[in-house]
Amino acid sequence: MLYNSTENKKEVVSASQAIAQGISKDGGLFVPQEIPKYDLNTIKGLLKLDYKGIAQKVFADYLSDFTEDEIKDCVEKAYTIEKFGSDNPAPIAFKSYNGNEAGILELWHGPTCAFKDMALQILPHLLTKSLKKTNDGKDAVILVATSGDTGKAALEGFKDVEHTKIIVFYPVDGVSPMQKHQMNTQEGSNVKVCAIEGNFDDAQTGVKKIFTTPEIAKQLEKNNMMFSSANSINWGRLLPQIVYYIAAYCEMVNSGKIQLGEKMNVVVPTGNFGNILASYYAYCMGLPIYKFICASNSNNVLTDFINTGVYNKNRQFYTTISPSMDILVSSNLERLLYKLSGDSDISTKEWMTKLKTEGSYTVTPEVKDAVSTAFYGGYCDDEATKATIAKMYRDAGYLCDTHTAVAVNVYDQYITETGDKTPTVIASTASPYKFSKAVLSAVNDGKELPESEFDMVDMLNNITGVDIPAPLASLKDKKARFSDVVKVDNMPYYVLKSLGIK
Repeated sequence: MLYNSTENKKEVVSASQAIAQGISKDGGLFVPQEIPKYDLNTIKGLLKLDYKGIAQKVFADYLSDFTEDEIKDCVEKAYTIEKFGSDNPAPIAFKSYNGNEAGILELWHGPTCAFKDMALQILPHLLTKSLKKTNDGKDAVILVATSGDTGKAALEGFKDVEHTKIIVFYPVDGVSPMQKHQMNTQEGSNVKVCAIEGNFDDAQTGVKKIFTTPEIAKQLEKNNMMFSSANSINWGRLLPQIVYYIAAYCEMVNSGKIQLGEKMNVVVPTGNFGNILASYYAYCMGLPIYKFICASNSNNVLTDFINTGVYNKNRQFYTTISPSMDILVSSNLERLLYKLSGDSDISTKEWMTKLKTEGSYTVTPEVKDAVSTAFYGGYCDDEATKATIAKMYRDAGYLCDTHTAVAVNVYDQYITETGDKTPTVIASTASPYKFSKAVLSAVNDGKELPESEFDMVDMLNNITGVDIPAPLASLKDKKARFSDVVKVDNMPYYVLKSLGIK
């Protein structure tokens, strides 16, 4: 299994090189040259496996330069009961709501209470093994731009991992207080956290620019270091996300919600497009999926793209109560465009260049039709998000976070518009306690909110009786280690300074 760059098919690398490098030298993203195919007999065999077993099968089919023992070691270290609370790190809660039943795929039972743990607990193990295969002796410098959850999950995954250093940038006013406190109190001798004066797109663009600046790469080379990424631009981040959609399908079959071979829908709240793209890759492998329902908040650039074929980031940016989706440049969409254009690096590079230079691009009619056939796009604003949280709690007895509520709301829109009753899985991406102010204001019947974030957590717990996840409860008395704030233009200097490079 070899990998190409979406913007230069002549660049061909192994799986371990794709993971170690993170992003292509030309700025493109690595994609597999071919996608493994699973027929119904293969899926039938997966029904008998637990989550770790399914993960080992999927990883083995994509990571051909890893041995069976190496893959097993990564999986066993990542998906432990100690980290996820059970043998199944991604359970499904079946709930009825508005007369419809959906399986809520809870992806937030890991150490940072967000879906990013599903990938970022295994990525450090994949990366360290990749480095030994491809860049023995070099330290990996992990650069991360985060809209909230990736940052903490990456910090937790990479803390004190030998031969790695990790630097996380987040928008100073673009994450929840709990997310900010999680990052700024992070332990570990190899971690750095810094806010930027700007939004997530500014942070993401800044990190990509650092990655692709030859002068900075040379300075790292002199100091026996190399850049890598923990964002979903890294194939080692995206691959583990494919696993939980396959595991979810198996659970739907095993629980009797669908028959083997019957299709399901997936609903995914997404900003950077990685989480829903993972389900599309599972579909390309042979997983029976009928519709990909892409849920956005007021930053509805993906909704407009799915409906029109025009991607235009030249629009107002909204800071919302679902901050992990406050994104106008959806990096992983590039991988989908490459796939739907017939693996055309020329077309993909042209679109990405237009996005950088003009802020928009228009895909071909063929690609537009392929997108709108497979995907449904919808969005809702903050008011509708809160109303959905309240209704879900009142009618289904289920407390969800703001991002999951966006997905539920858009799923309602989809059913109203189409009448489609295909059995459905909704990706639930975070604990409600990570966004306690917004969730509390939705369910507290208009009572005055306390000022302290942790007093809000306690009040939400008192009202709903929903357990506070231990990793969040333990943060209450932790002191912040990091308080740096820089301008976007100063990000390269901050990186070099943090690494002790002058």
